[in-house]
Amino acid sequence: MRTYVPKKDEIRREWLVVDASNQVLGRLASEVARLLRGKHKPQYTPYLDTGDFVVVVNAERIRLTGRKKEQKVYYRHSGYPGGLRQETAREMLEKYPERLVRRAVWGMLPKNRLGRKLYRKLKVYRGPEHPHEAQQPKAHTVSA
Repeated sequence: MRTYVPKKDEIRREWLVVDASNQVLGRLASEVARLLRGKHKPQYTPYLDTGDFVVVVNAERIRLTGRKKEQKVYYRHSGYPGGLRQETAREMLEKYPERLVRRAVWGMLPKNRLGRKLYRKLKVYRGPEHPHEAQQPKAHTVSA
């Protein structure tokens, strides 16, 4: 038996649009990560980029369950002394809902060269409009 490995010209990438309206953040992020990796395709290979481009729209309408809006805290550090910054999920959702979705998806991708390549194929937008109509994206529904 020989192991099938897809060639570069055999990998077909599509553009998919995922509507985040009334979707739970974690469930949406895991589905988007699955699409980015290509796990929904028969030629999926763990060490190759066989995934699709994913455009997430309506990031401002994402849902968080329980009391995560108040209790979940995101940290970042500038690298300077005293440079630790923190904000709750509510603050991040109000100011930068795109970052909230991107950060959740990043947590579900591999932390290596391949993960960084996959992450660049993710496009997130606050509202329903996006500039990728020329790529003729297909709508992808995420089960609630």
